[in-house]
This record gives sequence, structure tokens and C-alpha cells, in this order.
Amino acid sequence: MKVMSVKRPRIAIIGGGISGLAAANRLLELSAARAVKPELTLIEARERAGGVINTLRSDDLLIETGPDAFISAKPWAVALAQRLGLEDRLIRTNPQHRRSFIVREGRLRPIPQGFHLLAPIRLWPFFASDIISWPGKARMALDLLLPRPRAKEDESLASFVRRRFGREALERIAQPLIGGIYTADPERLSLKATMPFLLEMEREHRSLILAMRKRGQANGAASGARYDLFISFQDGMQTIVERLVERLPQNAIRLRTEACGLRFDAPKQQWQIMTTRGTIFADAICLALPAPQAARVLGELDGELAADLRSITYASAATINLAYRRAAIRHPLDGFGFVVPAIERRAIIACTFSSVKFAGRAPEGVALLRAFVGGALQSEKLALDDDELLELTRHDLEELLAIESAPIFAHVARLPHSMPQYQLGHLDLIERVRRRLSAYPSLQLAGNAYEGVGIPDCIRSGESAAERILEYLSQQMGS
Repeated sequence: MKVMSVKRPRIAIIGGGISGLAAANRLLELSAARAVKPELTLIEARERAGGVINTLRSDDLLIETGPDAFISAKPWAVALAQRLGLEDRLIRTNPQHRRSFIVREGRLRPIPQGFHLLAPIRLWPFFASDIISWPGKARMALDLLLPRPRAKEDESLASFVRRRFGREALERIAQPLIGGIYTADPERLSLKATMPFLLEMEREHRSLILAMRKRGQANGAASGARYDLFISFQDGMQTIVERLVERLPQNAIRLRTEACGLRFDAPKQQWQIMTTRGTIFADAICLALPAPQAARVLGELDGELAADLRSITYASAATINLAYRRAAIRHPLDGFGFVVPAIERRAIIACTFSSVKFAGRAPEGVALLRAFVGGALQSEKLALDDDELLELTRHDLEELLAIESAPIFAHVARLPHSMPQYQLGHLDLIERVRRRLSAYPSLQLAGNAYEGVGIPDCIRSGESAAERILEYLSQQMGS
């Protein structure tokens, strides 16, 4: 294999979202203890780094237009925050009101205590709840008696839930709760790619209810998600973006610079990156773009790889932040928010009570709410203009929360093509991508399109890509 003659290999990171920033930071961390001292260039098409992570301030309101938290059960985000010296700025959810609601027939019904993901662990709170009808509860209880299924190549979330718990559980619980995490159509969402542990539970224990009870996955003090595991930053999620940007060498980030294509000079073992601001040369590349954009950049280099990436579809969403005088809301807001089943036919698909969930989001006497519109099942809503989205959102919130006056603040943010859809066959697709990518060891992919959509997953993806790049460069340089 040809040994490169450069003393400082040039590494280009294409995409300045959290995955690309994490890759850049990891390259700096690892190269400090190695002979490889790379020259970094991070290319970002937009005017700011951070991707969908964006925190705004308006007077005493702290507005998250993208993700507002990450989960600590996946350790990569917490570990990065610690290495960046941000541990003292991490905050957990408010210990009060750690529960959430599901809308049924125009009312917010609390998710029963001890209900985890799909299964009731504590039977009495579940049977006392009116989220599911009595026939629906009886059908869910059949999970205790159903036999182990024959192995399937892949199965959708919808198929799995109908098989284990019935149609009503799918429509009233699984679709809004689990499908909502991915803003996905449950009929197309691959369970093996998103929640393989459910399949493992079924294989090992037969009954999901028994499996969750045995594994101790239910938290008796909370309902729905394990809210004690959710973490944010005192000053918002933008905190980690700003620190990562600060860590980069001066002039390493090129904003408003869009990558248009890639070429590889095999004799020189060198990449040419065509951008809207000229050509950039690199010895290795981390491509941290959404899959369709990565496909466009790779189209001339490898048509098959580009076609596979292009087949990964995305859903779009909008977040609408609204602030109200607390006295104008008759609902007690005694939870962190609610989800809305598609069969309720509402404009919004979920709402977070931001000022309840985390401290410091709104001043005393003000309630900050964050609603979500769009997703795979309601993509047509994104064709509406901001005023129409705001009007529909206000209508739903006023009915569901008994709001008696207009908001004192409103902000609409659109997140186009922000959520990859892990559809049936996703794992096979990613394996094909890996095989094609093996022909280019100095090119690595990172982002939420491949092995996880959350902030920790994106950080792990970027850091793993950085580690593979440095390993390759070290071998090339003979160190």
C-alpha cells in the first residue's frame, strides 16, 4: 500500500451538524496522543453549525427549535459533555410531574404508572386507565398466553404490535409513543432496526409483559418514558454546539460552503472536494450529511453507493413554540407533555410542556409549550405557511388544554427532511452501504441515517468515523 508523503494529513469533514462536530472533536482528541497531526477543514452549507440543534433566547424564554434533550442510557453524549468540561451545566428533568399523556376523544389521559413502551407492568393502574377500551385491554393481556413466533426476516412496528397486543394498542399507544419518536409510519418502520430488544425479549421470554417485569425495565414512579434518564443543558442544547465549535482550530470551519461532488485521485491517494467556493483537497473525508445529500455528493464517484443512500427517505416536521400566561391555561400541566394518536385527526402530533419539563425555560407565571406538526403520517401539513401552522396549533392546544387567551409569544421553526425513516430492510441496506464503502477506506460516513437517530447515536457515529480515519492514516504513514 502506498505510503503518503504528507507530514500533516488533511482531513475534511463535510457537514457541520452534531455528527460532523463530534467527528472533528474526536480527531483533535486522538491526534494529540498520536504521531498523526491532521489539518482539519469542516465544510457547512448553512450560516451556522449545529444542524437541527438550535437554541434561541427571547427575553426570559429559552426556545429549543430542535431536540431539547438526550438520553443518558446511551453514554456517548454525557461522556462528550464531560470531556468538554460541560458536566456542571447538565440538568435533568424536573423531578415533579414525571409523566405524560395520550389524547383520547379530545382529552388528555395519563399514561398509567408502570406502563413501559408497550406493556403494562403494573396491572391495576393499566386496568383503571381509560386510554384503552376493555376489549382492547383483554386483547393486550393475551400477550401473556401467546406462543413464541417463528423467526421473521424483518417486521414492522405495526405488525409486531398487532400480533402481540392487537389493533387498538397499535392505534392508541404504539403509533403515538414509539412511532412518534421517529415521526414514522408504523406500517413501514423496521422494528429490527429501531427497537431490536423487543424482538429479543419475545424470543427469550415469549411474553413482553413477563420480559419487562423480569428485566426490571419498568419504573414504578413514572409512566411512559423513563424521564429521569433525559438530560439537557442549563442554557439549552446549543451549549454543546458552541463548545465544540470553540475547540476547533481557527479558520477550520467554512460556513456557507456547499459540497457538490467528490473525486478520488488513486495515484496520489487524494480526494478532491468540489464546493460552491472552489476545490478542497484532502487525504481523508468524513461525510456527515443527510443520506440524500451524501448521495448527491457521491453520485459521480460511485453510482451504486449513491443509489443506496438515496433510497433512505426522510420525514419533515415543524416545531411551534408558544408562551402563555399560566393563568390562561386551565389544565394543571401536571406532566411533561402529551402525544396525539393519528386517529384523533389533530393537526399536532405531540406537545411538550417545556417550562415544566426543565427548569429555567420561562419566567414565573408563564408556561412555555412546544408543539410538533408533520411527520411521515401528516407530511401535507408542512405545505401550509407559518401563519396557518400557528392557527392550527393554537386551535388544538386551546381545546386540549383549555387555554382562554392568545399566546404572548409564538415561534415557528421548520425541520425539513430531518428524520430518517428506518423502513423495512434498513439493516440490509446499511450492510450494502458498508460493503460499497469498504472500497474507499479514507472515506467514512456519519450521521443519523445509519445506526440511530438520537443525539448520542449521532455523536457515536461521528466519533467512530473519526477513529477509523485516524487508524487508516496511521497505517498509511507507517506509524
